[in-house]
Amino acid sequence: MSETLPKTPKAALFDMDRRRLVTLAGAGAIALAAPTFPTSAKAQTMPNTWDKTFPRSDKVDHRKVAFTNRFGITLAGDLYAPKQASGRLAALAVSGPFGAVKEQSSGLYAQTMAERGFVALAFDPSYSGESGGQPRNVASPDIYTEDFSAAVDFLGLHPSVDRNRIGAIGICGLSGMALTAATSDSRIKAVATTSMYDMSRSMSRSHRDSYTLEQRRKVIDYLSQQRWVDAEAGAYALGYHEVPFDAAGNIVKGQRVLPETLPANPDPVLAAFFDYYRTERGFHPRGINSTTAWTATTPMSFFGFPMYANIEMISPRPILLVAGENAHSRYYSEDVYKAAREPRELLIVPGADHVDLYDRMDKIPFDKLTDFFRRGLSA
Repeated sequence: MSETLPKTPKAALFDMDRRRLVTLAGAGAIALAAPTFPTSAKAQTMPNTWDKTFPRSDKVDHRKVAFTNRFGITLAGDLYAPKQASGRLAALAVSGPFGAVKEQSSGLYAQTMAERGFVALAFDPSYSGESGGQPRNVASPDIYTEDFSAAVDFLGLHPSVDRNRIGAIGICGLSGMALTAATSDSRIKAVATTSMYDMSRSMSRSHRDSYTLEQRRKVIDYLSQQRWVDAEAGAYALGYHEVPFDAAGNIVKGQRVLPETLPANPDPVLAAFFDYYRTERGFHPRGINSTTAWTATTPMSFFGFPMYANIEMISPRPILLVAGENAHSRYYSEDVYKAAREPRELLIVPGADHVDLYDRMDKIPFDKLTDFFRRGLSA
């Protein structure tokens, strides 16, 4: 698929780093660390070229790392830590949004939390970004949940980390996986979500549960028949992960999450996503939302895998849910808050929409996140 955004020096660096990191796909647990930022895993010589959508901080050390989940998939990450830190620190595993890469929002969160005293790992989920797994552009609620626990494995083995003080941040569609991981992994001592999406609910019921029962059956039939198409072709077609219907009640198919150009009079939610993923503000060539789409059959597993079904198991560990006042996704956080047990907090950010909490430093409540994790990960 061709890409219409012009090549820039920054984009050229992205491509160069991608070619270098492909060799990590079968490498197992590796950490690309300099002596000033120690790690127990094997060192590599790949340079740490800055390939992010946000400015580099001079307050933190940054290293590219890789580690393996229990399915044998090698995950790529960016590890951030405060400079001149000593002793073992609290740590955070950070991922999301769904269809984004670690060079976007999750990296910004990780770097900022490192400025505030945490070791923070932003990682690409399996089958996406620089992480391993075939075929590409597949999402799995089970494996994505495991990816958070694998990130905890990596952090807990790092000599700069106190393994009893590890938390998780899920952004947008990775929020559900972060919460689900915490329901079954008690090593996650505190979990926060921002601009939460429940991808199982979204894919199986649509926005605000708007699918009728007939539409849900149509989506299942479409996905089931698409498996025949893929099996016969020996390849996986792309498609919408949240399957839309037209005015006549027919399923709409497509091969991009977002259009290459914004249509006239766009839906405000589409315009907000476009303004982040398809402009210099947040565009990244490895990001699915920026350039392509998920495999068309991706929603199948989400129909059968409800998120955080055992959310009561997180208690007494704390939960913080952050949502924008004007976010179309706000109801997800509100509903989780109702279902969760204490200790729990719901923070509604005045004047913010869903995408504002991806990168707007004047909107993301980093002071609140810092206080939450300092308390939740206290020794």
